[in-house]
Amino acid sequence: MRKMLKKLLAIDKRLLIFIGLFAGIVLSVVTVKTFAYTDSPDFCQSCHIMTSAHDTFADSTHATLACSDCHLPHDTLANKLVFKAKSGLGHVYYNTLGAEKIPNVLIATEGSTDAINQNCIDCHESTLDNVSHDAKDSCSSCHQAIPHGNGFKTEDYFKPPKPGELLENKGGTMNNG
Repeated sequence: MRKMLKKLLAIDKRLLIFIGLFAGIVLSVVTVKTFAYTDSPDFCQSCHIMTSAHDTFADSTHATLACSDCHLPHDTLANKLVFKAKSGLGHVYYNTLGAEKIPNVLIATEGSTDAINQNCIDCHESTLDNVSHDAKDSCSSCHQAIPHGNGFKTEDYFKPPKPGELLENKGGTMNNG
């Protein structure tokens, strides 16, 4: 052990610094590229259960976005990475051990729905400033088919609003004309 330590200390320090910097740069590039790839639609559709989600997404107006642009929170990098890790572990479980529990129509979890809704608001803020959009609980309440098409709508989407519901939620009345 001492012999190996002596050999290591005998190496020129500039060479050790160069090797360390080079290894750090390579590791950084690999990490960044890996994160970028795991955010991409190509990576997400590599799971067989995501094929229909990817196909409908590819034909939508949002096709230029990464899946993570909509499906992950963007408030902090730490929150994004933790959320991504939890989702990834869930996806690995369902694609390996829990395949029989996968529903025919994928529905976002509550945490995913919150992230998706916040990302809709963040991206479409100028629309929200010009058009009132406070009639429902979330963006997907009305816009469920975006970007994944009609096959991803829940049965609640097809239920008509109760008389006055939209106006009531907007703070209006039936007599607003």
